[in-house]
Amino acid sequence: MDRVRVVIVDDDQLVRMSLRLMLDGEADLEVAGEAADGDAAIAEVRRLRPDVVLMDVRMPGRDGLSATEAILSWPDPPRILVLTTFDSDEMVLGALRAGALGFVLKDTPPPDILAAVRAVADGNPALSPAATSRLITAAMGPQSSETRRAAREAAQARLAALTERERDTARAIAEGLSNAEVGARLHISVATVKAHTSSLFAKLGVVNRVQIALVVRDSEE
Repeated sequence: MDRVRVVIVDDDQLVRMSLRLMLDGEADLEVAGEAADGDAAIAEVRRLRPDVVLMDVRMPGRDGLSATEAILSWPDPPRILVLTTFDSDEMVLGALRAGALGFVLKDTPPPDILAAVRAVADGNPALSPAATSRLITAAMGPQSSETRRAAREAAQARLAALTERERDTARAIAEGLSNAEVGARLHISVATVKAHTSSLFAKLGVVNRVQIALVVRDSEE
């Protein structure tokens, strides 16, 4: 069985050690490397080509958001799962917008962190709808009403370019539904849901389901 190779990025050595012990204890996971800041993360990910990066957001020097944006600009990048102490950090939202597949809090129970790593490795988001709502509310709060209105109108324009069924699919994805659940709601096959999702990626200019959810939520702010 091929193991999922993970690079851990965190400025706290104890956090890195704990995560390494947790991940290396699983038959299907292995820690390929570690980094203590964003610049080191970029170098290690480029060198090691892991499957998943566990990325802290607040670090001395180059932060996790900047490192995430850089890594995800490469061809065929690894999947990124954001680590944070905060559940209302605007930098986490920025990482999700950049293409990270989800986030976990550092005090999340180990089985849930492991499940999140596996989900992201499979290309699935590891982010609850409730957590998304909290992040967006916190991040949008300091913005002016004009800025929020501009973001809402931009998101609504992007959704207006979709077919009605694509919009329905996008809204269902934003609720955190799986392909099977979307199909059941819309009375279409899973294959059709996948086709609509691929079309959403192309038309909205996004790379994963989390970004689809963010566009939908932006349109409703």
